[in-house]
Amino acid sequence: MKKLKACLAIAAALSLASVAVSARAEPIRNIVLVHGAWVDASGWTPVYEILTKEGFNVTMVQEPETSFADDVAATKRVLDLQGGPTLLVGHSYGGSVITEAGIDPNVVGLVYVAAHAPDVGEDEAALGRKTPSVLGKTEGAIRKTPDDFTYLSPADFPRLFAPELPRERAEFMARSQVLAAARVFGTPLTAAAWKTKPSWGIVAGDDKIINPELERWYYARAKSHTIEIKGASHAVYESHAKEVAAVIAEAARTAQE
Repeated sequence: MKKLKACLAIAAALSLASVAVSARAEPIRNIVLVHGAWVDASGWTPVYEILTKEGFNVTMVQEPETSFADDVAATKRVLDLQGGPTLLVGHSYGGSVITEAGIDPNVVGLVYVAAHAPDVGEDEAALGRKTPSVLGKTEGAIRKTPDDFTYLSPADFPRLFAPELPRERAEFMARSQVLAAARVFGTPLTAAAWKTKPSWGIVAGDDKIINPELERWYYARAKSHTIEIKGASHAVYESHAKEVAAVIAEAARTAQE
């Protein structure tokens, strides 16, 4: 009887181990893309098209940019629709959003694309002041409405945000901005998913919105798998869509290993 019980216990353990290995080996098919401030999810179109052709289930979050809490809630709402392991990707301010929202149990990895990655109690505005970008040193480039919503001066937008893109595209983006509540940038984080989940970071080598040095520091601190795209602007997700999509695809294939 004792031998039988021992055999049954071993069989059960082996069965559980087999299930665990299968679960780890299952490829991640769900990818959620989160945009940054002053733009919307349409900028992800080139990356979306590449990843969907590779068989991934890709969904974009449209953040209202009315408050940090609203943007995190919008992201969690989309995560709830995925129904399984998900890779969460954020550009720029979207990096702060995925850092907070990424504690969701379905999120198995994070990808930062020229993005902020604050720690608990930190906010990106304060960190940006410590390592100022070209934008931070350009007087009058950030404008504010009477009700405290921010936007980039349309005259400055093309050269600061998207100098690599065709002029017509950059000007369209400048004229179709999603105005962001000033408070979104100064809200301290209450969670930092990169502390417990694997992450990847893309440094845009010629970023004028976020200082590339700050991006490098974020990713080094998070122990992210990091690549740098030399000469890339803040709009790297459009101007270097193939390279960005390749990093995301690699993260999706390896996040659960």
